[in-house]
Amino acid sequence: MENREFLGKGMKFPPQINSATGRFVTVSELESVKESIYLILMTQKTERFVRPDFGSELMAYTFMDINITNIQIMCSNIRRDIQKQEPRVTDVNVTADPSVREGCLVIHVDYLVADSNTRDNFVFPFYLNTGENAEETEEFAPEELSIGETYED
Repeated sequence: MENREFLGKGMKFPPQINSATGRFVTVSELESVKESIYLILMTQKTERFVRPDFGSELMAYTFMDINITNIQIMCSNIRRDIQKQEPRVTDVNVTADPSVREGCLVIHVDYLVADSNTRDNFVFPFYLNTGENAEETEEFAPEELSIGETYED
């Protein structure tokens, strides 16, 4: 097995406690890289006071018109943010597929892990215009992340 210590080890996101040990659950190697990319996508720029340049502007696209130009601009910005903020990856390619379901873009992030030549990918569902399709969103939300109880007659 090759040495992958350069990929690091860190706390799992979202933070979890191991019930057996009472310690935080940690991730390492390729899983650490994936969680770092997820954090970059989910953190709005200027959200972190100490590091205002950390994150992406992905949430600014929530109510965008779905057209080829806007999708390509969004993908280009995501690729730039990942390449700038995650030094463990190179050759980042970002594509988005709007045809999966109305109001949802599936963002595919393909990358090469530096120093190991390991190709990996990350799939990120991004919901657009959720205010207009609240009933559809509830239908597809996992039970543990449900939006709320629905009223039935």
